Amino acid sequence: MLKNFWYAVEFAHEVGRQPRKVTCVGQDFVLWRRRNGQVACLSDLCVHRGAALSMGYLVDEERITCPYHGWEYEPDGTCVKIPANPEGRGIPRKARVDSYPVAERYGMVWIFIGDLPEEERPPIPHIPQHDDPAFRAVYWQTTVEANYERTLENVVDAAHTPFVHGTAFGNPDKPAIPDYEITGDDWHAEADILLSPPLPKGLWGALARRKERAEHVTVSNGWYLPNIVKLHVRLPFGDLILYDHNIPLGQNRTLVKIVGYRNFFTGAWADANAMKRISRIFEQDRPVVENQRPELLPFDLSAELHLRSDALQVAYRRRRQQLIDQGWWIGGDDIITGDGPRREATVVPSPARRDNPELARAWVHKARGEKIDESARIAK
Repeated sequence: MLKNFWYAVEFAHEVGRQPRKVTCVGQDFVLWRRRNGQVACLSDLCVHRGAALSMGYLVDEERITCPYHGWEYEPDGTCVKIPANPEGRGIPRKARVDSYPVAERYGMVWIFIGDLPEEERPPIPHIPQHDDPAFRAVYWQTTVEANYERTLENVVDAAHTPFVHGTAFGNPDKPAIPDYEITGDDWHAEADILLSPPLPKGLWGALARRKERAEHVTVSNGWYLPNIVKLHVRLPFGDLILYDHNIPLGQNRTLVKIVGYRNFFTGAWADANAMKRISRIFEQDRPVVENQRPELLPFDLSAELHLRSDALQVAYRRRRQQLIDQGWWIGGDDIITGDGPRREATVVPSPARRDNPELARAWVHKARGEKIDESARIAK
């Protein structure tokens, strides 16, 4: 899993005045909408006794209160009230939790998971369809028992469509993938790929039969670091563009949130049909992706055999390796969520840890990857 990126973690319309727990890169966060409408994000972990702040409540629509002992935290993570303290007793310097930058764009709440200064952070992907009145958006999600990189690569893999989606938009009679050219930059890659899909069925198929049919259809596949994939299908009667946000809940579990845009049948009456089609295609992928081995994407390119039709996936793996070499990788052995009990709680360090070097030791929870005192791990 990669740090130092903006992660879209929740649909914006789901975040309100009640604390809301979200999980990403194996860490729990709490979101809430402040009095001014902006969204705040803290590590969902009180430094006192490890209670989930998301189970608490808000004070003055600003501060979040721990449900266990009533500690109150500002949106910047500073504790400002400890009810058990007698009057006049100060608040410990370490009474603080990590606070993460938040942005709200394209119908999603994004949090920056990492400690890079603002000017060094990779950009949030640009999604032009969201503000284009010609398009209508639908929101759909599901959970997959697979690693997020497996679900990400599945969408940019055009060669699987004739076999996994032969009844939807793949064509087993014409499975060849012509060579394609990749465009992009350090943070994304995209390609126009020629496919020969069958006619769609149902209402979409009836409309397609009225149009002249070309031998090939151009489908644009692409990825945006760290976890988003784009699928642009040019139908005879319009464009369907899906953005899949593959949110790593842990090493082997992924929450997929899809925002789908279409510039045809733009009335609300067609939303259910659009989501039904998205769901049907995704469910065809599910059993294949959940049974891939090894479960985690190999670091070694030679561990799996690649063809020219896999160029987008290879580009992703090469760029990922570059970022690993820069120290942007966080593993799964130090996450605070998981299947078994743990003795330490660790978090991805927030920008405040780097911005305030005088507070370097004023943190209770250790940073992910930070060395733990082995002597403290042994029960005497």
